[in-house]
Amino acid sequence: MKSSERSFARRIDLTSLQLFVAVCELGSIGRAAEREFIAASAVSKRLSDLEAAVDTALLYRHSRGVTLTPAGESLLHHARTVLFGLERMQGELSEYAEGVRGHVRMHANISAIVQFLPEDLGAFARAHSQIKIDLQEHLSPDVLHAVREGAADLGLCNVPATAEGELQSRPYRTDRLVLVVPQGHALQAREAVQFDEVLDWDIVGLHAGSSISLAMRQAAAQAGRPLRQRIQVTGLDAMCRMIDNGLGVGLLPDRAFALMQGVGRLAAVPLDEPWALRALRLVARDFDALPVTARLLVEHLTPPTISLPT
Repeated sequence: MKSSERSFARRIDLTSLQLFVAVCELGSIGRAAEREFIAASAVSKRLSDLEAAVDTALLYRHSRGVTLTPAGESLLHHARTVLFGLERMQGELSEYAEGVRGHVRMHANISAIVQFLPEDLGAFARAHSQIKIDLQEHLSPDVLHAVREGAADLGLCNVPATAEGELQSRPYRTDRLVLVVPQGHALQAREAVQFDEVLDWDIVGLHAGSSISLAMRQAAAQAGRPLRQRIQVTGLDAMCRMIDNGLGVGLLPDRAFALMQGVGRLAAVPLDEPWALRALRLVARDFDALPVTARLLVEHLTPPTISLPT
């Protein structure tokens, strides 16, 4: 950190930032003073000192209260970010005090969460009961973005070729896409089906940004035919219910379909396309730089290397 940056950091104190945010939220120094149990004159002094520290006006003061200057708008955004980060830090450190020895932030796509993670994370939690895992479901592009920006330690998703090299990745699991149709459908008796045949039917799909939707759109474009995706849902159970009620056909990972049995009167037909076999991968900015707790989870989730006989 440069000396000028250190000097600026020393001129800003957290109490003044908290009071500044309170004044901005309430639009009045007096109301902020009442809420924070401090004299209005002390709040006003803190704000003046803060303006002196940043060397610019932050508030327009008038008879009805205060409003933000452009510089004040910018400081409010950064102040909230700093204070939110401190709250997260306090929460995580309090967990250590209560015996939690680790904390891993993970984002994963719906395919990984539905098919594999419940069993894998359950086994990890039983082996490492004092490590807390925060898991969020996101589309694959959003998982990659979160890891890239540091919002997640680890990601689990389908990694497109265009993203290779931006992040480190390791193999996790594979799945295969199947065509899900209502029982009695014309394609049910087929041993396998190619995607250009699927394009003859209305399609029930997941969110437009999902890896399956992206793959379908690309395959339809290569075939020079429109994709009749009439309905989009956010969950696999909703997708199966739509298909069961005759609203179209859809693509699902094979194990996810097996777990959805009982949702409706459905059948699965293997999809005969190279892109139907998909790889789910662990992603991180730098696996070696991860905290010990995250590296333990990576080791648990990475499949063992099978040694072939010589």
